[in-house]
Amino acid sequence: MIKARGLTKTFRFKGHPVEAVRGVDLDVAAGELVGFLGPNGAGKTTTLRMLTTLLKPTSGEAVVAGCDLASDPAGVRRRIGYVGQGSGAGQEQRAGEELVMQGRLYGLPAAESRRRVGDLLARYELEGVENRLVSTLSGGQRRRLDIVMGIMHQPDVVFLDEPSTALDPQSRSNLWQHIRSLREESETTVFLTTHYLDEADALCDRILVMDGGAIVAEGTSDELKSRVSGDLVVLETDSPEATAGVAAALPGADEPVVDGSVVRFRIARGDGVLPGLLRELDRMEIAVSSVQTHRPTLDDVFLTLTGRSLREPVS
Repeated sequence: MIKARGLTKTFRFKGHPVEAVRGVDLDVAAGELVGFLGPNGAGKTTTLRMLTTLLKPTSGEAVVAGCDLASDPAGVRRRIGYVGQGSGAGQEQRAGEELVMQGRLYGLPAAESRRRVGDLLARYELEGVENRLVSTLSGGQRRRLDIVMGIMHQPDVVFLDEPSTALDPQSRSNLWQHIRSLREESETTVFLTTHYLDEADALCDRILVMDGGAIVAEGTSDELKSRVSGDLVVLETDSPEATAGVAAALPGADEPVVDGSVVRFRIARGDGVLPGLLRELDRMEIAVSSVQTHRPTLDDVFLTLTGRSLREPVS
């Protein structure tokens, strides 16, 4: 559904070139829900704007929904939906009128456009907002309205640019359900940019990790986490040095770190290793006051790949 090769975008700032996107290659299959993950400034939105014809690439090529980005941009626009970071609806317009107009702009007959509005408002829990001004809707309602605007014409691909930014946790969770339904009920291909780790983890079939204008890793969430050397095990004992010695002897464990009474180390299948480790500490009469295991997170993946946190903006 999306195929890009060598996409680049260079801007000029104060007379100097700035490479925002550097040779991006990507493939997205029909029906996939793919996440584009990276810190602010990594090049995610610039890539998205190129794929949706809003920015012309400096170089490279792409085919989106069967249409060539360079030679048939109008064909791309007919077949995609795009939900940007800002609201797409006029704030002083009535929600229903905005949606009917969106359908008409994409060539739907008036009756079909009105029917689609009724169906989609019900599906996205927006019943009763047709005659309300967009400015009076809650943040969650406006984001769901944006998605409805993006799918009025039943596109093959929907691009969502950080759709849950600034929403409260309940509204984010509700929005996630509707994003899942795009793929599960309508078989729509979804391409989602985000810098929220939990969002990518919860929603995406596959994740592309971007840093410094380039894709540095891709795979399922579990595949990416497997790049980190095991689960993190955290023990608090009355003899941390002795505990660290026992942990260091475990096959595959990295070098334990002692911080006061706490010992930390990474090892594959931490939950499976713990029973034997605790038995050995008990045999040595070392009292354990707490024990925790933590699976790798996507932030751990990013730290392993780049040496910095995903939450740090690109400088």
